[in-house]
Amino acid sequence: MNIGVFIPIIALLIPIVAIAARSYRRTIEFREKQLELQAGATAEKAAQYAAHTERLEQRVRVLERIITDRGIVVAEEIEALRDQRDH
Repeated sequence: MNIGVFIPIIALLIPIVAIAARSYRRTIEFREKQLELQAGATAEKAAQYAAHTERLEQRVRVLERIITDRGIVVAEEIEALRDQRDH
């Protein structure tokens, strides 16, 4: 084969490959930015869930303390309220 045939083909392929590589690189950069934004949003949501869970745990601790410290008194108060409703 004659090498003279390949020179025009190579001359056309070089810019095409360069354009394709640049386009691919931009696509990769765009996807990286998307993933960074998504990771930030996910981290923020996780922090919100953790804070919410902490608040719920604090409320449960308060309820447990009320029940264990004043369980009998609370039961008596509930019965007294029932008695008032019945009259």
